[in-house]
Amino acid sequence: MPEHRLWAPRAWIDSCWQEGALLGIDSQGHWSQVQTGVAAPPPHTRVLPGPVLPGLVNAHSHAFQRAFAGLSERRDSDADDFWSWRDRMYRVAQRITAPQMQAVAAHLYVELLRGGYTQVCDFHYLHHGPHGQPMADRATLCHALADAAAEAGIGLTVLPVLYERAGFTQPVLREDQRRFASTPTLVHQLMRDMQALARPRLNAGVAIHSLRAASPSAISELRWLVGDEDVPIHMHVAEQTQEVQDCLAATGRRPIDWLCQEFAPDARWQLVHATHTIRAEIDALAATGAGIVVCPGTEGNLGDGFCSLADWLRASVPLSIGSDSHVTRNWPEELRWLEYGQRLQLRQRNVAASPQQQPASAARLWNAALSAGGRAAGQSLWGIMPGARADALVMDTGTPALVGIPPSHLLDALVFAGAEPQWREVLVGGEVVLRDGRHAQQEAITARFRSVMESLWHEA
Repeated sequence: MPEHRLWAPRAWIDSCWQEGALLGIDSQGHWSQVQTGVAAPPPHTRVLPGPVLPGLVNAHSHAFQRAFAGLSERRDSDADDFWSWRDRMYRVAQRITAPQMQAVAAHLYVELLRGGYTQVCDFHYLHHGPHGQPMADRATLCHALADAAAEAGIGLTVLPVLYERAGFTQPVLREDQRRFASTPTLVHQLMRDMQALARPRLNAGVAIHSLRAASPSAISELRWLVGDEDVPIHMHVAEQTQEVQDCLAATGRRPIDWLCQEFAPDARWQLVHATHTIRAEIDALAATGAGIVVCPGTEGNLGDGFCSLADWLRASVPLSIGSDSHVTRNWPEELRWLEYGQRLQLRQRNVAASPQQQPASAARLWNAALSAGGRAAGQSLWGIMPGARADALVMDTGTPALVGIPPSHLLDALVFAGAEPQWREVLVGGEVVLRDGRHAQQEAITARFRSVMESLWHEA
């Protein structure tokens, strides 16, 4: 790709809107120049058709669960909760094949691009064939995700998951969890397999499903295998009150407390959900440099509960967002859910705002997710800055939600007064992958997804 320059009337740089942005992109698809205050575009510079935001990282995804979104919204028993949802979700987890996985993921990844995400971290725990049998190529399902991401044009961080038992007191997996079976060695090998592909928008780390699903000895072994390598390490933690109670019964300590004392996580670690916490745990995690990943759409859909947002922000713990089960697939809705959940719980407004630091809730949450998301994806630089990958979202200010909004309030309106965002263009690595909301392979990708859904759910 030859070097080229772009000019935008305004762009989100250094945590705020800046006027007249001149942006250079090098031959590797990274920002080589970021200059503001340029009143008019220089000659031979492409003018972007709207204000520019950086692309955001979706820091927690289970791509295959996109095939289940919208199919668990009925109840035929006296109670319905996370655990009953999980049992129903296993139906697709048990059946989906590698080609079907690629088709579902490609469709999802195009949706995520439309939702303003340009990188996604896939927390990937389907390691074996539909009946739990080993596959000839251990990385077949990882390759399905990588190929789907390449097809869509999105950046991807593959996180193969350590998953070895059904619970704290259940040392083996259930029959319907056989596809998830893994060892520290397998997880580490899968990470290496993905790294060896050496694709420009692909990287890898590792994940631990949860404290209930991995023994302390296995977690220790995986940490030893990873060593000091600077790769992301993700783990579900404290999503459900039952998980907290089970951890207390098994270890005598709450999950984050136990993790901090036994494994001393560092800045590579990302704790997903971290919904049910106490202040002492938040302060303990803050001291480690580790981050959290909240998934408000999924946490609302599953009835997980509300995180302690004000305490996490007070403690300056890096906070990124993810779409998890993909019942929501755009970041403005995730940020809106995050703030509205707090408003409903506390009966206050603009909970995330800080009059002394950032009076706008949207901007404070956006800046937090932007900064922490890069770390969660294993990207050393993220945003519109020299050296970072040249990802950008060109806003369409002609959409009904944004017409007439003063430029200084565009982000506020996008999060709190809009529906699904509309972008004139989405760039990943300097290349336009969506134009006016359309992907070049849209029809073919949608047709394959429709075929897979009909195959998976023809009996429903």
